[in-house]
Amino acid sequence: MFTLSQTSRAWFIDRARQAREERLVQKERERAAVVIQAHVRSFLCRSRLQRDIRREIDDFFKAHDPESTKRSALCIFKIARKLLFLFRIKEDNERFEKLCRSILSSMDAENEPKVWYVSLACSKDLTLLWIKQIKNILWYCCDFLKQLKPEILQDSRLITLYLTMLVTFTDTSTWKILRGKGESLRPAMNHVCANIMGHLNQHGFYSVLQILLTRGLARPRPCLSKGTLTAAFSLALRPVIAAQFSDNLIRPFLIHIMSVPALVTHLSTVTPERLTVLESHDMLRKFIIFLRDEDRCRDVCESLEGCHTLCLMGNLLHLGSLSPRVLEEETDGFVSLLTQMLCYCQKYVSQKKSNLTHWHPVLGWFSQSVDYGLNESMHLITKQLQFLWGVPLIRIFFYDILSKKLLESQEPAHAQPASPQNVLPVKSLLKRAFQKSASVRNILRPVGGKRVDSAEVQKVCNICVLYQTALTTLTQIRLQILTGLTYLDDLLPKLWAFICELGPHGGLKLFLECLNNDTEESKQLLAMLMLFCDCSRHLITILDDIEVYEEQISFKLEELVTISSFLNCFVFKMIWDGIVENAKGETLELFQSVHGWLMVLYERDCRRRFTPEDHWLRKDLKPSVLFQELDRDRKRAQLILQYIPHVIPHKNRVLLFRTMVTKEKEKLGLVETSSASPHVTHITIRRSRMLEDGYEQLRQLSQHAMKGVIRVKFVSDLGVDEAGIDQDGVFKEFLEEIIKRVFDPALNLFKTTSGDERLYPSPTSYIHENYLQLFEFVGKMLGKAVYEGIVVDVPFASFFLSQLLGHHHSVFYSSVDELPSLDSEFYKNLTSIKRYDGDIADLGLTLSYDEDVMGQLVCHELIPGGKTIPVTNENKISYIHLMAHFRMHTQIKNQTAALISGFRSIIKPEWIRMFSTPELQRLISGDNAEIDLEDLKKHTVYYGGFHGSHRVIIWLWDILASDFTPDERAMFLKLQTGPRVKQKKCNPYPGVDVTTTTLL
Repeated sequence: MFTLSQTSRAWFIDRARQAREERLVQKERERAAVVIQAHVRSFLCRSRLQRDIRREIDDFFKAHDPESTKRSALCIFKIARKLLFLFRIKEDNERFEKLCRSILSSMDAENEPKVWYVSLACSKDLTLLWIKQIKNILWYCCDFLKQLKPEILQDSRLITLYLTMLVTFTDTSTWKILRGKGESLRPAMNHVCANIMGHLNQHGFYSVLQILLTRGLARPRPCLSKGTLTAAFSLALRPVIAAQFSDNLIRPFLIHIMSVPALVTHLSTVTPERLTVLESHDMLRKFIIFLRDEDRCRDVCESLEGCHTLCLMGNLLHLGSLSPRVLEEETDGFVSLLTQMLCYCQKYVSQKKSNLTHWHPVLGWFSQSVDYGLNESMHLITKQLQFLWGVPLIRIFFYDILSKKLLESQEPAHAQPASPQNVLPVKSLLKRAFQKSASVRNILRPVGGKRVDSAEVQKVCNICVLYQTALTTLTQIRLQILTGLTYLDDLLPKLWAFICELGPHGGLKLFLECLNNDTEESKQLLAMLMLFCDCSRHLITILDDIEVYEEQISFKLEELVTISSFLNCFVFKMIWDGIVENAKGETLELFQSVHGWLMVLYERDCRRRFTPEDHWLRKDLKPSVLFQELDRDRKRAQLILQYIPHVIPHKNRVLLFRTMVTKEKEKLGLVETSSASPHVTHITIRRSRMLEDGYEQLRQLSQHAMKGVIRVKFVSDLGVDEAGIDQDGVFKEFLEEIIKRVFDPALNLFKTTSGDERLYPSPTSYIHENYLQLFEFVGKMLGKAVYEGIVVDVPFASFFLSQLLGHHHSVFYSSVDELPSLDSEFYKNLTSIKRYDGDIADLGLTLSYDEDVMGQLVCHELIPGGKTIPVTNENKISYIHLMAHFRMHTQIKNQTAALISGFRSIIKPEWIRMFSTPELQRLISGDNAEIDLEDLKKHTVYYGGFHGSHRVIIWLWDILASDFTPDERAMFLKLQTGPRVKQKKCNPYPGVDVTTTTLL
């Protein structure tokens, strides 16, 4: 019973608790219902009030037609307060438009002070309220401007309306209330306008104008009218002028307004009066003074990021081109700010594509985000940037250099006409070149005497740093920059003259010292050298032989000799002292510039000589020392062979080549030793079908077997073996015969050039079955001859040897320069187009080439659709290069590729890169120099009882020296070193065995 009582009590307590909780929940529900009802009633009340107010506003605008009735300013003020009280952009945009039109209409009233909306600013009771109201109205105008699209007609009308509101109430010049007796109010009203403008600026007024201008101008066809653009730009200028060009307002003006793409271009086209205002306030000078400070310039660049920094720089350059007087006075500051902007962009220019880079049409791969909306106006930005390397700015920047006159010769001489030959005697060439150059100026050589810390030198260095930074930053228009810098014929020679004057002893020693110094001064001097090298290399690359050798544009030949000597020494010192790469193992830009200019001169000299004998050799570099360094795997020796092998005498490079071949043979086991003999490949050849049998039996051999020993057995047409033992002589005869047959133009695998009849692959060789396999076989045979040191009489065209060496892949390679080695007459015709003064279109040329192929006229398009594209004065240079490239590369690219593939399967490319094209020809065909009989005696071995004092031998040498012509001596040497496949008694000079190492 006790237990039951306890249970009932617990139940009762639990029930009471539940009832209490239910009552609390019910109270909470009631309270929530009251709150909800209050909110709903409040919402309904507000909605009703808003509907009533909007209805009242609509009735107001309907009852008062702005065209017929003038509303009082107080009425507009009151209705505006009501609209602003409940204003929502999406719902009230039309009402706001009507309000703005009413306000502007009131301002146009004549002699009605109570109608003028601005009159309320003079009321003591309403001044503060009116100022607050107009600030809100104007900012709502700004909000609408951010959303409107100027390309839509309706939106463009609204943009005009809201800009008119901003223009009207930020300046007192149109306020009629200030006319006559109201003039005394002008200072106070100006203060009110300044207050309004300050409010707008604090809320981002310049950002609004930037959005509007960018939307309207950054497109293929600008959609801002003259009035709209004038109003927007005037609004942008007002705060700056009102603040008396304070730094606090110049900064946002630069960031938001002057960074609008091609703004100055559009202003000059649409409303040039605005540029006159800029000029009247000397704004460019103020911009330069502001931005030449490093911290302020960095702040502006960081606010803009890379893409818009270019836009700002383009607008400043355009302004500078319109104000040359300011640039002349502020050159240092202008150069400084441009350099800083380019350096900022350069930090984000990447050399390759990655997940963190974006493509920019001017900067290339860029590691900052790219505003692709600017792409449509990028061509205008590029045109603005071109002012930097345009003639007017170059004349201003380099005035100190260009104003100096190069020394003139006292005894002018007349130049004689140059020989049309491709290779001229050096002495004659230099003599004629000196006669021509002497009539213009003395030859520029290092003289020294100018202090490097002088203001003049520092100014030139800063300018060179600017252009060098532009070259490394604006990667996609680099060629445009170089072309602009080389436009003035006298800039580069005068810059070279300036370099020659630097330091106490002339340029070379000073720049060699700079290599070991890490000072800012040294970096600037080296930047000057880099700029000179990059521009000069570009100039010489685009000039043809007539312009370089006969007209001698910019540089005289003697100056090129001096410059090449300077570069040769400088590059050698950089390599030998280990100043080629940075800590990351990347090649220094300085080395790339100097070495590139050096190699352009060297290759030009190889094609057509302008330097004296042994000019390129380094007499302080002993070949034995270099070979020792190579044996020890010293990097500097390897770099010498990689970059400037021409400093080593040719004969030593040939010995080095033979050494490389011998080492590979030993490594592959192709040399007979006391413990092993190399594998021998035997082939049987019918003399009547030598080419066919050789092709069938050798083309399938492995690379290792081709490099090994090959023994040849000749059989007659009856199948009888020819007598003789092949100790390399029979194979040599076979190789010579094979090469002689495949290179016979009658076979049409190869063709001869006009004039000097040198060989290159025939464009019509495709008529042969398996012609590409044939070319690969020819390449292997030629490679085998070079590999074994067998000289073959195959004179190749220079342009084909360049392709064999891989020069055509170089960025400095010019097809036009090589064209004379293919067809000198065709080259003259092409270059005459370059010099044609009239309208090229009159000639009726197209970007195509018509060729007679086996009696049928075939049209080759140089570019897709080329036969329908006429050649004009604008594209004639492209036409010349396309035509040269087609004739020497496109027509025979498959044949050349197959031959090079076969050749490189035997000869490694790095082995022959140490030779120039003429040297490679000598390696293949031997030297055409006269035979040195004394050297031949020294290397002759006698047998069969004969010796050097034997009377028969004495007679032999006497006949060779006295009676034989050089050609007969060459035939004698070839006979004695050629194949000995018959019986000994057939040898016309028994007992004599001749070997020589002087032929190559």
